[in-house]
Amino acid sequence: MNFFGFGQSAEINIELSDAEKRKQVDVRNEEGKKERLFLFYDGETVSGKVNVLLKPGKKLDHGGIKVEFVGQVELFYDRGNHHEFTSVVKELAGPGELAKNCVYPFEFLHVEKPHESYTGANVQLRYFIRVTVVKRLADIVKEMDVAVHTLSSFPEINNSIKMEVGIEDCLHIEFEYNKSKYHLRDVIVGKIYFLLVRIKIKHMELAIIKRETTGSGPANTYNENETIAKYEIMDGAPVRGESIPIRLFLSGYDLTPTMREVCRKFSTRYYLNLVLVDEEERRYFKQQEITLWRKGDIRTIRKERRELAALQSRDRPAQDTPSEKMAKDEENEKRKGREAAEEEES
Repeated sequence: MNFFGFGQSAEINIELSDAEKRKQVDVRNEEGKKERLFLFYDGETVSGKVNVLLKPGKKLDHGGIKVEFVGQVELFYDRGNHHEFTSVVKELAGPGELAKNCVYPFEFLHVEKPHESYTGANVQLRYFIRVTVVKRLADIVKEMDVAVHTLSSFPEINNSIKMEVGIEDCLHIEFEYNKSKYHLRDVIVGKIYFLLVRIKIKHMELAIIKRETTGSGPANTYNENETIAKYEIMDGAPVRGESIPIRLFLSGYDLTPTMREVCRKFSTRYYLNLVLVDEEERRYFKQQEITLWRKGDIRTIRKERRELAALQSRDRPAQDTPSEKMAKDEENEKRKGREAAEEEES
């Protein structure tokens, strides 16, 4: 940004301390394009360094330099109001003047990241590192987005789904799915039973619907439905007593975990939508909500965290164990006692 013909006298870049080791994932941005971001989990430490690079022959007068780790929800139709659910600030430098390039290390220990990164039709949940150099006219600001995944363990209760679709004296169908909660690389397995068929069914399909709900209150709630996947179950007329198996692999689709009332701003839910179409193009459907969750490879995660912890501890000065600290404290107390005794003698 330029004011009165003067441009920024410095550039900022942010480097993570474990960038070489840390996994990256594709995340869809607001424009619908995918970008590669470094991946973090809840409770992991975020550390690195901030490089402030001056332009040749320039100095930088500033009112302070700070770095923040921010998690926020932004509704696209209410961009002026960002809801920050995580915000940690570190002061890197007080007011002064920079005459040369400077490097400032930073560390956010075990920072909370309670929600998964998400970009939808009307809302975005993002995490980012923001560096601000305070200036009199216009601050110099640099942001670096990171991705966050929330991992879950196998649900203790995972009941099967059994439902019926019927039109009196015309159609009676029962369908059954093996469970109601699926991880993102799971397989939906089920079966459809035709108990009564007196209408001519042309074809039948199973769809996965994502419903994004934003806002609060009846007047300010927006629902956006998106068909994520369609799976043709049959093409042609079934007969009474026939059963059709269902097997739908989820790993090939762009899915997120189910998110309910995140910061009281939005929800993302998934539904299985069974649709029957007769020869007169009339549609009969039945919808059932399912829960999606992200399954973590525990062994891989533990290994990555051990490697990252070792890498981070290598870059930090060694800390004393509790027993070593206690011994040092006792030695300091003895030394102070000897010094006091020597002063009394003199």
